[in-house]
Amino acid sequence: MKRSRTLRCSVAGMFGLAVLGAGLATAAPAQAGVPKAAACTTIKITGKKVAVRMPDEGDTVADANDRVTRYVHKGDKLRSCLIANGYSQSYNKCGKTGHDWFLVRGGQVPLTCAKRT
Repeated sequence: MKRSRTLRCSVAGMFGLAVLGAGLATAAPAQAGVPKAAACTTIKITGKKVAVRMPDEGDTVADANDRVTRYVHKGDKLRSCLIANGYSQSYNKCGKTGHDWFLVRGGQVPLTCAKRT
C-alpha cells in the first residue's frame, strides 16, 4: 500500500513529538530531585570580637541570649550559604540594630558584624 507523502511526514512528525515529549517527561522528575547549589558567599568579620551563637533547641534563628559556641575576630573570613531572618527579635551588635544572622559553621553570626566579600 502506497502512502501519500503528507501522511508519512505527519506520522513521522507525531512520532518525533511523542519521543521528545516522553524524553522531557522522564527528564523533568530527575532534574526536580536534584537540589540547586546554594549561592554561598564569603563573609568578612567587621566587629572586634564576635560570638558565633547556636540557637536554642526548637528555634531556627539565634538571639542575643543564646549560648556561644566560639568567637571570631576582626578580619576572619567565613563561608555562609544562608541568612536566617529573625523578624520577631532584634539585636544591637557591633553598633547597629539588626534582625538577620549569617549561618556559618558552628552557629550563627549577626549580619551587622560582617560584610560580604
